[in-house]
Amino acid sequence: MGFLDNIDRKDYRPKFGGLEIIKYLGPGLLVTVGFIDPGNWASNLAAGANFGYLLLWMVTFSTIMLIMLQHNVAHLGIATGLCLSEATTKFIKPAFSKPILASAVLASISTSLAEILGGAIALNMLFDIPIRAGSVMVVIFVIIMLFTNGYRMIEKWIIAFVSVIGLSFIYELSLVQIDWNSAIHSWVTPHFPKGSMVIIMSVLGAVVMPHNLFLHSEIIQSRQWNLQDEKTIKRQLNYEFLDTLISMLVGWAINSAMILLAAATFFNTGIKVTELQQAQGLLVPLLGVHAGIVFAVALLFAGIASTITSGMAAGSIFSGIFQEPYDIKDNHSRLGVAISFVVALLIIFLISNPFKGLIYSQMLLSIQLPITIFLQVYLTSSEKVMGKYKNSKFNAIVLYLIGAIVTMLNIALLASFL
Repeated sequence: MGFLDNIDRKDYRPKFGGLEIIKYLGPGLLVTVGFIDPGNWASNLAAGANFGYLLLWMVTFSTIMLIMLQHNVAHLGIATGLCLSEATTKFIKPAFSKPILASAVLASISTSLAEILGGAIALNMLFDIPIRAGSVMVVIFVIIMLFTNGYRMIEKWIIAFVSVIGLSFIYELSLVQIDWNSAIHSWVTPHFPKGSMVIIMSVLGAVVMPHNLFLHSEIIQSRQWNLQDEKTIKRQLNYEFLDTLISMLVGWAINSAMILLAAATFFNTGIKVTELQQAQGLLVPLLGVHAGIVFAVALLFAGIASTITSGMAAGSIFSGIFQEPYDIKDNHSRLGVAISFVVALLIIFLISNPFKGLIYSQMLLSIQLPITIFLQVYLTSSEKVMGKYKNSKFNAIVLYLIGAIVTMLNIALLASFL
């Protein structure tokens, strides 16, 4: 069934009371961690420091797309009992499914690279630990977390991490003066300032992430009780959408806060930010020593939490190639996690500029993203795969349109290098 983690269905059967949505919050927040990760920090700080409030619209645009895509892929998991990787292996010919899933594994490695680096950078800020040593420490800690905790315990940890990150940015924003009129206008008005295309694409890649689409279709199955009961499935879909909507809005707020903070501090003072350590160091004279510490602590929580979910996604993708659900006790899931972390660590030991590594890792994700989107929409629009729960024609058109927009933005990115 996928990621049931030995849940007792009899003891965990839904009642759908007035506050039942609270019990459903969790899967969406695990996905939220993926787009408030260190890659987002690098992209958002670069956006705010270089262009002020002008690129806030990209967070709004990306989040709208994300809500639709994540709801759609969770729909797949609930209706079929398969994660996206399993469904690809089962319903797509091997000549196509294997290269597609191989590219998804590469995307998960790129994701893990950003997440591990972020945690290591935070350790460097707080304790002056070298980046490479910090990266190894982050990976060891996350592996222990993944191998010794069940899904529901990890979910609780992730919710706690997201809460700390959110509260940290509320504190940071309380220290600065925000031009809210400009911010509100920029949230809903697209701007393409000169030289912004790489950062726009990195923001897109940092919000709408391929590994999150695979992950959500897996972890949503921890909320399945009776796939044969049509009423239960419909109710699950409704509660899942609320979970996704609330969680994505939390992510939108935190991503926006990053740009707002950078715009109000660095852009307004004409400071160019080239690395996360520099951003933290500059906050100290501008906002005080506590602001710098809170910034670093929030980054550490973001790095650890997102490394956990990137590892889970890698395990889900790899095990799905063998038509198996994610199970950390299974060798295929463990191998997928190991490949993602080990290759990411090797790359970290070879690169010289961690900040650029974060930016370009997000850009690489945005290049793989159209492949995953078109795959997902194809599967969820198929009656063979989804039965009566397949996409309506309208939904399929909208989702394909999102895929087309992402593809065009990728073409624009490539053109910006020529």
